Amino acid sequence: MAEAKAVFKEGLEDIVATSSSICYIDGGKGVLSYRGYNIHDLAERSTFEETAHLLWFGVLPARSELDETRRRMAAGRALPRQVQDFLWGLPKDAPPMDVLRTAVSLLATYDADASSNTPEANQRKAYRLTGQVASIVAAFHRLRQGRSYVEPRPELSHAANFLYLLNGEMPSATAQRAFDIALILHAEHELNASTFAARVAAATLSDMHSAIVAGIGALKGPLHGGANEAVMKILVEIGAPENAEAHLRKLLAAKVKVSGFGHRVYSTEDPRATHLRAMSEELGRQKRETRWFEISEILERTMKREKRLNANVDFYSASLYYMLGIPIDLYTPIFAVSRISGWTAHVIEQHAHNRLIRPRADYTGALPDLPYTPIQDR
Repeated sequence: MAEAKAVFKEGLEDIVATSSSICYIDGGKGVLSYRGYNIHDLAERSTFEETAHLLWFGVLPARSELDETRRRMAAGRALPRQVQDFLWGLPKDAPPMDVLRTAVSLLATYDADASSNTPEANQRKAYRLTGQVASIVAAFHRLRQGRSYVEPRPELSHAANFLYLLNGEMPSATAQRAFDIALILHAEHELNASTFAARVAAATLSDMHSAIVAGIGALKGPLHGGANEAVMKILVEIGAPENAEAHLRKLLAAKVKVSGFGHRVYSTEDPRATHLRAMSEELGRQKRETRWFEISEILERTMKREKRLNANVDFYSASLYYMLGIPIDLYTPIFAVSRISGWTAHVIEQHAHNRLIRPRADYTGALPDLPYTPIQDR
């Protein structure tokens, strides 16, 4: 009997690859929820620490549980001295994503739970990695500027501590809340490329650090991470609101892909963009620097009219991060600062109900019965 023909779709588009209780998306209706909680409610009422707890444990924490999650995440922020020395010794022009990928791999050699995949060990690693990934990104930026390493402050929230480590000063309450919401919005998004890569690695029963390195490697690719970097570069090129529409029309006429618009899953507005738009406007007004928001608004309006494309999560995060004082080449690493919570939740879920992920390929080569020709006759 002939082997049944498997369903094939380029890029696995809309192919269901696993079951998961972590994230739900309805792209047609613009719905995103974590463990059943709508992203709008989480963005408006939650914190990143509470959201991470929800992703890891499946329920919103009680006060004592949230306090414990905050304490353990904060305790995990410190980097081993050997990792600090590694960051010191890197070229100052090293790509930040390469630095993060290698530093996370190095962390495994100093983690007592590195080789254990028990639920308890994985949870301990999730706490530590969430703190450490943020510390790596901030520390490398300071060190490449020739500035001193800043010790994490355990009393600060995850968002406030990152901005403090990055800039060496306390961020405003508005900046803290804006970045906290940005972390919530980027924390999880079902089987995107990096999460799928992490689950594939975890499915071999490899360790959590290896799975996260796989996720970081996938995120580095410009078709997954990097879109908000490209958006901000366009905004800087435009420079002023009065230049925005003409510049965009020039790009469209040249058939240049404009980053920050459209999405593989959402056919309506990306629900994360709703909050990022509002925060970009609010922070711009607070800093009395509204041009980046104004340029973005013109681009969004024009793209919707001309191409019927909606802004996605990357579009308004670009101007928001810029006003938070975050360098453009750190935008993708900051994606990892947030998504580490989702990645680790998926690794924990994969290990709890594991089956090796081994898809098939749609073979397009020669017929499988070619006669072998000896080398002297070729």
